[in-house]
Amino acid sequence: MAESRESVDVIGATRRWLERAVIGLQLCPFAASPYAAGRVRMTVSEQTSSSALLEELRSELEWLNAQDANQWETTLLIHPFALTEFHAYNDFLVDCDAALAELGLEGRLQIASFHPDYQFAGTRAQDIENCTNRSPYPMLHLLREDSIERALARVHDPDEIYRRNIRTLLMLGTEGWQRLWSDGD
Repeated sequence: MAESRESVDVIGATRRWLERAVIGLQLCPFAASPYAAGRVRMTVSEQTSSSALLEELRSELEWLNAQDANQWETTLLIHPFALTEFHAYNDFLVDCDAALAELGLEGRLQIASFHPDYQFAGTRAQDIENCTNRSPYPMLHLLREDSIERALARVHDPDEIYRRNIRTLLMLGTEGWQRLWSDGD
């Protein structure tokens, strides 16, 4: 089945975000290798309700768990039509954790959260540090726990990643962040 034009656009915007922000700014120092090796699965959900998205998430979790990590390291489940409002999305993350538990996948997989309006507790919506988790579309990032553990074992102070990301974004500033997305126009 051919991808819709809209799905191609969503994946294109997601690739651009990965290449320019996540990898380009090294917001995730572990992302470049699986991305370059083609082991990041990107799937666009057509779901419009949280209940349907939850069922799709369950299927995607089972699918990723059944795959060889050397083939598929991680999955981005991009859902441009469901949970577009951040607070509803953030509340939905409880259901995501419950799905992991129900499927018996706790300790094997985990879910990281990204949203265009991501806001950390204790920050204002416009604070630049929120951009560490801002993506072009709402998405759920399915990760393998053993991959995370291996990557973090090579890092002296894992909390330094978060602190460095904030310093990077503060130095970049809002204008610099916006320039990341311009193509010279």
